[in-house]
Amino acid sequence: MAVKDKGGKSAPRSGARLWFWRIVKIGAATSVFALIALVVAVATVMGSLPSFSDLKSSPNGQMILVKAADGTEIMQLGPSFGEWLDIDDIPQVMKDAMISVEDRRFAYHPGVDAIGIGRAIFTTVSGGGRLRATSTITQQLARNIFLSNSRSYTRKIREGILALALEQKFSKDQILELYLNKVYFGGGAYGVDSASRKFFNHDATTLSLAEAAIIAGLVKAPSRYSPTADSEAAIGRAGVVLQVMQDVGTITPAQAAEADLEAVEFAPEKGQNSVRYFTDWALPQLDTLIEDNDEPIVVWTTLDLNMQRAGTNAIQAYVPGGAQGALVALDRDGAVRAMVGGTDYVTSNYNRATSALRQPGSAWKLFVYMAALEAGYKPEDIVTDAPITIGGWTPRNSGGSYAGDISLRTAFAYSKNTVAARIGEDVGTSTIANMARRFGITTPITTLPSMVLGSSEVRVIDMVRAFAGVSSGGVAIAPYGITKVTTSKGEILYQHEADLSQVLVPPYVTAGMTDLLQTAVNVGTGRAAQIGRPVAGKTGTTNSNKDGWFLGFSSGITTGVWMGRDDARPVGGLQGGTAPARAFAAFMKVAVAKRKVEPFETELKLPEWQLEPDDEAYFGSPDDVIFIDENGNPVGQGEGDIPGAAPPGGIPGEPQQPERLDENFIDRALGRDTQPQRPQVRQAEPRPPVRRPPPNPQDDRVAPRLREEEGQ
Repeated sequence: MAVKDKGGKSAPRSGARLWFWRIVKIGAATSVFALIALVVAVATVMGSLPSFSDLKSSPNGQMILVKAADGTEIMQLGPSFGEWLDIDDIPQVMKDAMISVEDRRFAYHPGVDAIGIGRAIFTTVSGGGRLRATSTITQQLARNIFLSNSRSYTRKIREGILALALEQKFSKDQILELYLNKVYFGGGAYGVDSASRKFFNHDATTLSLAEAAIIAGLVKAPSRYSPTADSEAAIGRAGVVLQVMQDVGTITPAQAAEADLEAVEFAPEKGQNSVRYFTDWALPQLDTLIEDNDEPIVVWTTLDLNMQRAGTNAIQAYVPGGAQGALVALDRDGAVRAMVGGTDYVTSNYNRATSALRQPGSAWKLFVYMAALEAGYKPEDIVTDAPITIGGWTPRNSGGSYAGDISLRTAFAYSKNTVAARIGEDVGTSTIANMARRFGITTPITTLPSMVLGSSEVRVIDMVRAFAGVSSGGVAIAPYGITKVTTSKGEILYQHEADLSQVLVPPYVTAGMTDLLQTAVNVGTGRAAQIGRPVAGKTGTTNSNKDGWFLGFSSGITTGVWMGRDDARPVGGLQGGTAPARAFAAFMKVAVAKRKVEPFETELKLPEWQLEPDDEAYFGSPDDVIFIDENGNPVGQGEGDIPGAAPPGGIPGEPQQPERLDENFIDRALGRDTQPQRPQVRQAEPRPPVRRPPPNPQDDRVAPRLREEEGQ
């Protein structure tokens, strides 16, 4: 259609106006189609939404409830849900605080706040910053139940459609009830009742205005404002909530002033200190103990809370300034009763009881002396404490003194390094390494001569396991922390069964070792570990006092204590017989207080090949006895079994002195003469005319030269 001007001529319609109307028409048509599509989408989603009762019962994730050995709840992991509260049971101050700070137009919008979106767009266009999220309470509920937290426009569109559908299907009160019972408040707490119990130690029906403001302030950033993470940040955020509530008119200035945030008492955090060292070690084992599932589970552990407290107190009381400490206590079947991985979990969650690799010092002599006992040494054997050089290595005793001829028992009690070196040379360092492997040492072991003094790094829990193996009489002990796992309904998913069938060494070896260990506590370097009942144990100290150890057992409890700096710098005055032994004693007095006193089994029931012959076993002269080898074949006195014949190296035709009936002869007769002789061990003759007794460690004339702290 043409338009005539004043002169009567036609003029074409303006192109700009034409395009404007085209855009208006296209926009109107698009809006209509978009509205239709939105209505269809909302109707479709609304039809697929679960019912209100289904949404109330749907979980947000798996909850793990952890219990101590006596059934006491020690911590909760994953989502924690309190009691479901109906909308009428939720305090009005809680509802007002949440609506004021999260969605002040909640009562008026249809699920999506168009005014809020418009204000956010205007702020962005006018240079007020990037476009900020404006999720309503209904949108947050939709995201928490049905969507992820990914930041994308697609997710926001889906969130909006779900919010509109929720508003169409449920009332405002139902939506607010779902939201307040399901929203995440940090610390694993879902819902206001769970948050109230966690942060204030009471249910949500009695929340004060100040407490409600703190909880409402958590939704924006649960990890940042959680009272368990930063109580000052939580209080500061609550102050903002109170101001917003005052601005929107839900509370008066007087009410805001009366809400004393500083006076709010927060509940002590459960399991956030030393108990966490134990749970951090035990709970990852669930991956191998049970199959994957999403239902809530209850984990029953071996932890004894009384022992755990005692262990924590002992470490904190005796660790030198600037150092760290660790403690592990095992019951006779391997159950971990206490585990302390440091002086403070909040400051450092590094578990030194299970992860740190440290040199054990003379505590390693446990394996040296067990290898010796298995090879035929006895606690009363005489050994020599004197300077020795092996392959260019010259060990020294702490203090530089030497005691000369002493018993094996005394050498162990006073941790004589030269004697350990001689034993290592005799039985072989590879034999000692094998003994350590048998008893549960899993870290690399060097076989250099110096290994007898503990130069290989170990873990505290592995050393405690080894000492527990001695306490058990040579039966292998495997530490464990979980006794059973059940569903919340009581169905058993896992039950621990201890395996005590693997024997590591003959009983006489552990009996002799226990003899040595209790002597070290009674009169030797471990005297500070005495607790008024039988204790067997060993100290350990490394070069320059970088590590101090004490490990021992009594009445079925085996405990190991380590102290030192994380950077392995020397700690002045730290020896195994000082702070670690005192911490051990402080802990064990509590740990075994309700257990009966158990004397140690230290009688050595030696195997027949180690026993000396008895006079009564012969009906004639010992020189007339015919010996046989291990295959039952006769062993003659000379060449061709002819009486009077010369033995190898003798003079034929001349009468020969019959070989004496002693251990060396039996060794040769049974084919054991291939082993190197033990020049430093003086074995007793069958009938010695006179044998001086070994030095008594308690003799006032002997003790002063023996009583020195172990070293290297």
